[in-house]
Amino acid sequence: MKYIFSFVLIFSCFAYAAAQTPAVQPNVIKEDKLKLKETQFDFGKIAQGKPVTHIFEVTNTGNEPMVLENVQASCGCTTPEWSKEPIAPGASQQITVGYNAATEGPFEKSITVFYNKGQIKTIQIKGNVWKTPDQSAPKNNSIAIFKN
Repeated sequence: MKYIFSFVLIFSCFAYAAAQTPAVQPNVIKEDKLKLKETQFDFGKIAQGKPVTHIFEVTNTGNEPMVLENVQASCGCTTPEWSKEPIAPGASQQITVGYNAATEGPFEKSITVFYNKGQIKTIQIKGNVWKTPDQSAPKNNSIAIFKN
């Protein structure tokens, strides 16, 4: 009798443990429906104190309208602007990214695009800000020689 009771108890424990293990579900991967014309833009050399902008184009390659839920920059010096209107299938929309070139030196900033209920894409801008002179160039007096 002890053996039967022990067997039932052990079998019950294994059955309980198996019931607690979640079933393995296949990874559901949402098909990417947003296509970016470019994912990175290099401003090159830009003057300090002169804000710059670049327009990134996105296209809805899916069969249903899509909304850009949020576009978030990695810092406050970068400002994205976009329409919150749905993008029709096959249609394109623009994301305008502005950069305030206040600090001298190289920069690389990322912008995250949130869309299609949880999907994300990242775009980047980079460049090098050079310091503008504090004063204008001195007057060229040698040009007066040619005027006489």
